[in-house]
Amino acid sequence: MAHDFEFGGEAFEVAGEAALYWRAQDALLVSDLHLEKASAFALVGQMLPPYDSVSTLEEIATLCRTYRPAKIISLGDNFHDDDGEHRLAQDAAALLVDLACNTEWIWITGNHDRAVSAIWGGKALDALTLSGITLRHEALSGDPNPEISGHFHPKFRQVLRGRMVKRRCFVKTPRKLIMPAFGALTGGLDVQDAAILKACDLNHDEGVEALVATQSGVARFALNNPRALAK
Repeated sequence: MAHDFEFGGEAFEVAGEAALYWRAQDALLVSDLHLEKASAFALVGQMLPPYDSVSTLEEIATLCRTYRPAKIISLGDNFHDDDGEHRLAQDAAALLVDLACNTEWIWITGNHDRAVSAIWGGKALDALTLSGITLRHEALSGDPNPEISGHFHPKFRQVLRGRMVKRRCFVKTPRKLIMPAFGALTGGLDVQDAAILKACDLNHDEGVEALVATQSGVARFALNNPRALAK
């Protein structure tokens, strides 16, 4: 199995479990980092492991050492809330500054962080179109153009050898590509959940695939009767 696939007339490579490398743009795409989720929960008395931001950014740094991208494009919900950008601890901020200094970092705003202002480097945009493909946080119904988005944190579930296996996955149709969450503390929504399938905005002749990264490539699973499930 190859790690490469085609979408919108462009070649993409699944990088790690939850990122994409777009070689024609020399860009690494990630989504739903939810940086500072642990500190947001701590503010309301719910304690989570406090190293989520460092862990997430170190994973991005590892991918950057492999692919050496010119651009990093983060597709929204970069921080868990609007104040997360200002709560970022010194060690995580240093990692982010280093990444932003060595790449062109683009923050796409999400529903959790509408006010992201790129104080640690880069620039913030509501959406971006490159080579005819629109990059935004949440899929837009009725858009006929190819689109890459995040928001739903899709996960693929399957029973193997008597136990349930859950993996982050990409959701792909001819016009829509929904990315999994990259962040260390992000949960997930079943790939066949009606909300995800509705976001796929299917025409009558379009199908849906779940793409799951494996050590040997990308496993592709066709979803059965997605139009009915989306209702």
